[in-house]
Amino acid sequence: MATSRLITDRIRVLRTQYDRMRIAKDALLTLIDEVEIAEIVYNSNAIENSTLSLPETEKILLEMEVSRQVSVREVYEVKNLARVAAFIRALSKDRELSKELICTLHGMLLVGINDGIAGRFRRVNEFVRVGKFIAPAPEHIDRLMDRLFEEYTGNLNQYPLDAIARFHLEFETIHPFNDGNGRIGRALINLQLQRIGFPNIIIRDKEKQEYYRGFSQYRDDKKTSITERVLTRAICESLHKRITYLQGDEIITLATYVKEHKLGAPAIFNAARRQTIPAFREKGVWKIGKGYIPQ
Repeated sequence: MATSRLITDRIRVLRTQYDRMRIAKDALLTLIDEVEIAEIVYNSNAIENSTLSLPETEKILLEMEVSRQVSVREVYEVKNLARVAAFIRALSKDRELSKELICTLHGMLLVGINDGIAGRFRRVNEFVRVGKFIAPAPEHIDRLMDRLFEEYTGNLNQYPLDAIARFHLEFETIHPFNDGNGRIGRALINLQLQRIGFPNIIIRDKEKQEYYRGFSQYRDDKKTSITERVLTRAICESLHKRITYLQGDEIITLATYVKEHKLGAPAIFNAARRQTIPAFREKGVWKIGKGYIPQ
């Protein structure tokens, strides 16, 4: 199922505004990207059931002491995924997505965690299960990945975010690695967005259930609408955030905005979740430009 014309038009308007306003503002956008890395890392690891909180993730990245005992693996998961995110940001937009690049990213993700499986696809007799789903046998991985790349690059008429959604769903269905497939798959989304000029997105742990429903929908019916919705809302939120900063507007919490304008909180927060208003989250708190005037 393709993303609706209403949503694609909304994203096109936001993208045009973002591209116009970002000229000569690379320093500001770089700061936003750098600050977001901790949130990207925290949420992606939390989806995989990491016990670390966002403040603990931030402390680990700042080489500060965490107040409780955490496992060495979780520390590596934070530092390694942050390194992957930074590496992707530094990549040229001209760098082609390939099996070799994906394996390089996977090697960075699992170094020090499980070096024996880092940076390579599953081999003979290495099977993986995701819930009740058993991923394809290892001997099919290269062929399936080649087909995935052919389909991703071959359908030039497909809306780019829909193509990325389908790629993500199929990548996670192939599950080419023994471990780290989810975190690498979400990192690849940002790599793919970067290649077409969009900013990073954050797939949030709080929306994990909807995110997972997208996989069930795809595996049961080959439909992609749930994942398309997850990605389009995330890109709208990312664009709203950057446009608000680029405008130089004072940023306040959405709760404060509701109070100041005497608005109904449930309706406004629902609009924020649907991204029909230019609200965005920082450290899980909904915010908005103080000067926003409801339509």
